[in-house]
Amino acid sequence: MPSGAGVASVPRLVIAAPSSGSGKTTVATGLMAALAGRGFAVSPHKVGPDYIDPGYHALATGRVGRNLDAYLCGPELIGPLFLHGARGCDIAVVEGVMGLYDGAAGQGELASTAQVAKLLRAPVVLVVDASSQSRSVAALVHGFVTWDPEVRVGGVILNKVASDRHEALLREALEAVGVPVLGVLRRVPQVDTPARHLGLVPVAERRSAAVEAVAAMGAQVAAGCDLEALVALARGAGVLSCAAWEAEGFSPPPPLPVPNPGGSAPGPPDRPERPRPRTPDGLEETGRSSKVTVAVAGGAAFTFSYAEHAELLTAAGAEVVVFDPLRDESLPEGTRGLVVGGGFPEVYAAELSANEALREAVAGLALSGAPVAAECAGLLYLCRELDGRPMCGVLDASARMTGRLTLGYREAVAVGDSVLAAAGLRMRGHEFHRTVVEPGAGSGAAAPAWGLHAPDRRVEGFVQRNVHASYLHTHWAGAPGVARRFVERCRTS
Repeated sequence: MPSGAGVASVPRLVIAAPSSGSGKTTVATGLMAALAGRGFAVSPHKVGPDYIDPGYHALATGRVGRNLDAYLCGPELIGPLFLHGARGCDIAVVEGVMGLYDGAAGQGELASTAQVAKLLRAPVVLVVDASSQSRSVAALVHGFVTWDPEVRVGGVILNKVASDRHEALLREALEAVGVPVLGVLRRVPQVDTPARHLGLVPVAERRSAAVEAVAAMGAQVAAGCDLEALVALARGAGVLSCAAWEAEGFSPPPPLPVPNPGGSAPGPPDRPERPRPRTPDGLEETGRSSKVTVAVAGGAAFTFSYAEHAELLTAAGAEVVVFDPLRDESLPEGTRGLVVGGGFPEVYAAELSANEALREAVAGLALSGAPVAAECAGLLYLCRELDGRPMCGVLDASARMTGRLTLGYREAVAVGDSVLAAAGLRMRGHEFHRTVVEPGAGSGAAAPAWGLHAPDRRVEGFVQRNVHASYLHTHWAGAPGVARRFVERCRTS
């Protein structure tokens, strides 16, 4: 049975890979499930902005999956956010993003799995797709182990191994590298999870099938991996000296410098320090004793949300009530503000359009002047139409699916005052969609929400009365004043 641990010294592992598609999600989710099945309280984490993998992590552990994104929140918040999520846990498993050393484009190691592993002082387990190699696996692993001496690769899990003979060849090759093989996984079709245009299908859309898939992942990892060795490796993680993040009253440490990649590769030129978000001005500090109801869209169509957003809203004085736009015909009683996050409204456009009563309620709430914050899928829902089907009509814009993927981190500045931000607030965000909204930014009665400065310069989104709608996904832990500002506007509007 696991023993309890102080949160600052919680055992932890980072599950990484040479590239996407190597099996990180299968191994990380399966390891979480296998450890939870043995009585460990497992804290699940995901490097980067992805919303979907944490849903599978939550199924495996029974705890909320949390993101660790050094671009959106800053490197200085990685440790505090990790400790916040790991409270009360025996062990933490962190799933990486893309390849181990891949991060924000053109910014060195920023937001990479390697950077997060170093910030967490956590050992790395490298998942290698061995399906088309034998002796070459040694050269591959050697390269990843030696690239950055500050990254501690503590073991390898070989995935998609074809046979006992194949396994023997791989193990023999890796003996010269000196990195232990901690697991070998064979192809098992039932652990496959379906994907579509933005990645895996979210848990909320395939609950029973997802439960079966997670159970199969757990069984495969338990059978093919040395769990005792993995736990022992996790217990060798360094102690973190930072304080856990708090939704209310947390003072973040000063920004950390962005280090250059280690190893033999040349590092990028020095860059200016990451701009820190400013707390929006004009917040009222009184009258927070009574709660205001903030409705948050959920259900299968709106599954993209960071757990810290609801925590920040609650700490600011909101009673957060989740509703399902696919099923509920009215907003929660007493709604004073509305948050509609990301998801897949394009998949459910017919059902969302058919719920005319709720569409009218959302339009009426916005018309009344109540604060509304919408990101990506929420933006589409507020448009006049989506793929020709009527939506809420809050914005005089139309949305449609395209074949083009828009993906990447963005640097943004608030163009004007809104319910989320004072003019000039600097934030970082993330775009991830295959839709287009026409027009792409407010004009006339609506103003643009953000001025984007990287990778290209353009304005984006809509600010119309107390409505803020944009494609940009943001993480409010990086600028906690956003949630406070929104709740104060709910009180006074």
